[in-house]
Amino acid sequence: MAKRNPHYDVIVIGSGPGGEGAAMMAAKNRRSVAVIERYVDVGGGCTHWGTIPSKALRHAARRYSEIRREPLYQEFRKHLHLTYPEILRTADSVIARQTSLRRAYYERNHVPLIEGTARLTGPNSVEVTAPGAQAQTMTADAIILATGSRPYRPPELDFSHPRIRDSDTILQCEEHPRSITIYGAGVIGSEYASIFSHLGIRVNLVNTQSRLLSYMDDEITEALSYHLRDRGVTIRHNEKMARVEPRDHDVVLHLESGRRIKSDYLLWANGRTGNTDSLNLEAVGLEADGRGQLKVNEQHQTEVPSIYAVGDVIGFPALASSAYDQGRFAAGHIVTGEARSLRFDLMPTGIYTIPEISSVGQTERELAESGVPYEIGHAFFKHLARAQMVREEVGMLKLIFHAETLEILGIHCFGEAASEIVHIGQTVMARGGERQLQHFIDTTFNYPTMAEAYRVAALNGMNRLI
Repeated sequence: MAKRNPHYDVIVIGSGPGGEGAAMMAAKNRRSVAVIERYVDVGGGCTHWGTIPSKALRHAARRYSEIRREPLYQEFRKHLHLTYPEILRTADSVIARQTSLRRAYYERNHVPLIEGTARLTGPNSVEVTAPGAQAQTMTADAIILATGSRPYRPPELDFSHPRIRDSDTILQCEEHPRSITIYGAGVIGSEYASIFSHLGIRVNLVNTQSRLLSYMDDEITEALSYHLRDRGVTIRHNEKMARVEPRDHDVVLHLESGRRIKSDYLLWANGRTGNTDSLNLEAVGLEADGRGQLKVNEQHQTEVPSIYAVGDVIGFPALASSAYDQGRFAAGHIVTGEARSLRFDLMPTGIYTIPEISSVGQTERELAESGVPYEIGHAFFKHLARAQMVREEVGMLKLIFHAETLEILGIHCFGEAASEIVHIGQTVMARGGERQLQHFIDTTFNYPTMAEAYRVAALNGMNRLI
């Protein structure tokens, strides 16, 4: 238990990936650390409302759909009818195990967890309040803000209405929808569109832009669009909301184009807001932007040098994986003064649609615009023995490489286990140097595996060279 009005080397506000990474880094370097968490359980939004429950839901939906279409299970699949709330409950055990595991990290490293809401009272002081308890003040040499984010809620929408949900409250739905409209076709919208379609729910995906995931490789996102439509998802590009009309038994989305879309539920998936509104930033002269996000330098310091910020609260890339590293790097700067920053050029993107997408490096469009001579190599999963065995033949691995030096410039994968497959190429890219493509040709891969897609794609690319 924490002392009354104590002083620490580091205070971390928030116990999500960024807060955990910071706390563990500081504790391992023998610094006194305290973590303030407003909720009873540790793990933040990543564990309780975001990454863990949605990916557990994705896995369950994929397996459910797989069993229902597999001829081997024909005899009993007609008796298999699971509802959305039943499938949601499969995530509960994962969340419980993750919470228990993470709490043990803090206990093992003697890091006190203080339950309550934190507000800054100075560049080195924090006030913590908890229900039924007297407020206490804590001080530290450095403070790390890792408060995460929440779904953005436009003021004109009534989120208290049961037919209007966001990515947090959709996980509390108590009935199996027949139809759902998803407004916003970014990562969260695309992931939920594929999940719901695999549960037999009719999906309308409304995209405010001209194509899905416009920052990704065009060929990959075109493949995603094709497979979403193949699952029955209706995609509406270049549409914007005019108003939402919630009713007792359904909800109607009115678009500026004049189109109206009726469905059982509306899932608002258009942006997120940093959790900074309760931090009392004005007390230290800090100001968040319109989306509640803070500006930091390469060491993750805010404009107040003793206050750092990591994770979703600083915006891009807003990934659990990057937040953990940002927390470690921020704590490392506090401990040693060493400046480390993320290699954005080698940061993998994982999008857990069905099939999933993962990439690292540059896209064809970016290379063409910058005039870099490049070539590509493909390996289609349907040609791989392992993919045929496990009936995961949808997808491909795409290598983009320099046409003269054979340096790998980008890796893009679409298909099951894409987020695992991409790390092989990421490691080779991190080595640096020329003729990286040759590495995949000269390396012996286990057979049959999905990893041998690298050899196939590299040979395919080499054959394209003049």
